[in-house]
Amino acid sequence: MSLSIGIVGLPNVGKSTLFNALTKKQAEASNYPFCTIEPNVGIVEVPDERLKKLSEVSKPKKIIPTTIEFVDIAGLVEGAHKGEGLGNQFLANIRECDAICEVVREFKDDNIIHVNNKLDPDGDRETIGIELMMADLNSVTKRLERITKESKSGNKEIIKYRETLEKIKEKLENGTEVRSIELDEEEKIKLKELNLLTIKPILYLLNTTNYEKDISELKDKWQGEIIAMDAKIEADIATLSEEEQVEYIKDLGLNKSGLDRLISSAYRLLNLITYFTTGEIETRAWTTNKNSLAPQAAGVIHSDFEKGFIRAEIINWEKFIEAGGESAAKEKGLIRTEGKNYLMQDGDVCHFLIS
Repeated sequence: MSLSIGIVGLPNVGKSTLFNALTKKQAEASNYPFCTIEPNVGIVEVPDERLKKLSEVSKPKKIIPTTIEFVDIAGLVEGAHKGEGLGNQFLANIRECDAICEVVREFKDDNIIHVNNKLDPDGDRETIGIELMMADLNSVTKRLERITKESKSGNKEIIKYRETLEKIKEKLENGTEVRSIELDEEEKIKLKELNLLTIKPILYLLNTTNYEKDISELKDKWQGEIIAMDAKIEADIATLSEEEQVEYIKDLGLNKSGLDRLISSAYRLLNLITYFTTGEIETRAWTTNKNSLAPQAAGVIHSDFEKGFIRAEIINWEKFIEAGGESAAKEKGLIRTEGKNYLMQDGDVCHFLIS
């Protein structure tokens, strides 16, 4: 299951530095606007200590983590929805992503210019929010013009779609992002074709030198998932060995690296869980939606698995380890047989039986 998160923000807020920290790929991070023209894309392994513990029991030939894709999108500026600063191209890149990670600058550095010549996290967030809403307003307005003509036929489905677009247009004009608008499932399905920007889940990353920053007030104001980190320090950590990283993170008084916290936040944001398959050949992590039934989860491995699903043998990862592996778990009666209506749980170790 591919997952793509677009890193956005004003120029010089630390997007490319964050990208380097996440992917260990040295995307150009220069001190001038628009240094990122084409989006840099990096595939990152999702750190999961459970994978290592499972492999210690199964002793597989291969260990395969699940991955997440980060897209470093060039800095947006005021007027991006009109094409300012190559805005149209960059907005198109965001549309391809499943979620948005907006980097908001709080760090002070006289050597790194701010595009507006002042530090103003609230103002910066508002600028990006307006640009995304205006881009959505353009999309909705264009579609509404066409649907209004089609609705004259009296088709009830088209009339309902027109009413939905009218509701969204009014909300956007009043500064409400689409994700905050109450929509039923039918309306959400119809809106997918528009690929709206402000309907995407959003995570705010406050780029700050203060790791102990109290972000509770921001959570109330910004209404989204928020984490605070120092992208520059995270980029430095990423260059260290695994053992040195652990020590550095402890020295900072943290339990997890910025990458771990960002991944965890992204999973919560998109309602994702991880399940595992393990054996002599490989131990592997898989990502699926939180409300996936067993056949849908099997389909993540291969589409034919969902079609041919018969049943699944399931055990929690901790019980698998405590038992000492699959054979011992079966002898102790710890492995359950589940059917097509089983709701997958985070940490399930699975063996799917397929026709």
